[in-house]
Amino acid sequence: MSPLDSRASWIRLALSLMISLVGNVGMWAIIVILPAVQAEFGTERAAASIPYTLTMLGFALGNFVIGRAVDRYGVARSLAASALLMAAAYAAAAASANIATLSALQFLIGFGTATSFGPLIADVSQWFLKRRGIAVAIIASGNYLSGAIWPLILADILAGPGWRTAYLVIAAATLALMLPATWLLRKPLPDGALAASETAAAARARETGLSPRTLTWLLAAAGIGCCVAMSMPQVHIVAYCTDLGYGPAVGAEMLSLMLLGGVASRLLSGVLADRLGGVMTLLIGSTLQMLALMLYLPTTGLTSLYLVSLIFGLSQGGIVPSYAIIVREYLPAREAGARVGFVIMATILGMALGGWLSGLIYDLTGSYRWAFLNGIAFNALNVGIMLMILMRSRPRSPRMAQAA
Repeated sequence: MSPLDSRASWIRLALSLMISLVGNVGMWAIIVILPAVQAEFGTERAAASIPYTLTMLGFALGNFVIGRAVDRYGVARSLAASALLMAAAYAAAAASANIATLSALQFLIGFGTATSFGPLIADVSQWFLKRRGIAVAIIASGNYLSGAIWPLILADILAGPGWRTAYLVIAAATLALMLPATWLLRKPLPDGALAASETAAAARARETGLSPRTLTWLLAAAGIGCCVAMSMPQVHIVAYCTDLGYGPAVGAEMLSLMLLGGVASRLLSGVLADRLGGVMTLLIGSTLQMLALMLYLPTTGLTSLYLVSLIFGLSQGGIVPSYAIIVREYLPAREAGARVGFVIMATILGMALGGWLSGLIYDLTGSYRWAFLNGIAFNALNVGIMLMILMRSRPRSPRMAQAA
């Protein structure tokens, strides 16, 4: 019996998903508390966005650094160390006296949070071959489920004791829930499990005519493009709703709706990836995301904003997981943690850049309209790169193949 796609593989996926629900809260908590932080410290929108930007920078670096560590030391040790780091950083952030201190601690929170995304996705992908697409989609959905569930859990705390108490609750939950679960992921990948996927990846890589290094950098550039676009609604939807007079609670509901739509999108994209491959799946998602961004431009009504936010979530949820699938389809399996981590790092840098750029554009223009247009332009860059990779991946005629 193959060690891939086995009962042990699915059990590991379920455990990883539970860890992901808690471990990924660091990426979303700062978005929910953004209006409260801005009001308490009396800053402009761009300055209040800096803690988020530092979170994403830490998240980006963590995906790459911890991804390499997972290749060498395994995912269980990395997750346990990250849980301790995050709990300490949350508790310290709750006592922050200014934006600078909060931003520095958010960098540490982001770094630790990364373990529950790219490195965990890379680990799960090693245990599947035939059902790799849906497996990656399920574990990647933990990030969005975390973003959909935790804002609702924290809403009453934010309305009462405030954001500092909310951070103390997250610190306690991280220790109580993550540490015991990581102990169950100590089992290493069975011997010989990588051989089958190595052969398939080498064949696909030769089709493109691109070296592994070149393909990795192209995927990273595409990741920046799509995620600058993706960050506009995700980072600023709460602030956008507050500006329109609907209040932060409505914005938090829209964020949850958007992310729940993203979960559905990720699962559907996983099914598509097992049939169409990662490149085509990513291209479909990126094109739909760009169209959804265009729908935000004329939309200011409450009902229509809920609808467009759902459409956006349904459009873009499968984009980032598709990068992990593409890496596993085209690049060496033994370097999965490092290469998935590097490409995911690029997507998170795009999120960080986009979150800051949107705040800056808002401060300069007094409106989010140009921020949406900026996102659409970056999205077009992503579509162009993925079209190029897709065209180079198509089977060539026998004469062309012989000449190559």
